[in-house]
Amino acid sequence: MESVLAILQSPALGPVTWAELFGDVTGALCVWLVWRQHLWNWPLGLLNNVFFLLIFWWSRLYADAVLQVAFAAIGVYGWVNWVRGTGGDGKLPVRRTTGSEWTGLALATGTATAALAAWLATQTDSPAPVVDASILTLSLAATYGQARKLVESWWIWIAVDLLSVPLYLRRGLYPTAALYAGFLVMCVFGLRAWLRDLRPPSIATIS
Repeated sequence: MESVLAILQSPALGPVTWAELFGDVTGALCVWLVWRQHLWNWPLGLLNNVFFLLIFWWSRLYADAVLQVAFAAIGVYGWVNWVRGTGGDGKLPVRRTTGSEWTGLALATGTATAALAAWLATQTDSPAPVVDASILTLSLAATYGQARKLVESWWIWIAVDLLSVPLYLRRGLYPTAALYAGFLVMCVFGLRAWLRDLRPPSIATIS
């Protein structure tokens, strides 16, 4: 195990470690598969969680590291939820977030962000406790929405990307920052694709 971790922490391309390289590749593929509503985004996402947990822990971004464990738990839930489906064709349909869901997500995210930011600021050497905490809680909310195929989950992911890029640049994680900039673009396309699925087919299409 120690030899595997040593390899993952060793340089792959210049200062980029193998863990960061594998994390970036699996992350990009995962977001693309979510955009396409492909079931395999979930197992690939679990593999991505392992790589990102390592690189964030080594970079002292502890909230982001812990986030990967939570991602994995929600990922299993999302995988099962997508497999079961609720649509007439057995496919989980894209839908809007309800008012009660927004209220619950807002309360949970706001409370968790405040508590986590305070803990990171006082109990760890995190260089950016508020941003680190916000990325964690917003990402959990977005992943929950993704598991339920809530179209607004893409807007939350966009907010996460806007927070993540400058943070990772400051920590010297340049490929990961570039990856999240790419995520931002892919999120826009994913949002547009899921919005199209909300609309019923036109008469011309049916005929």
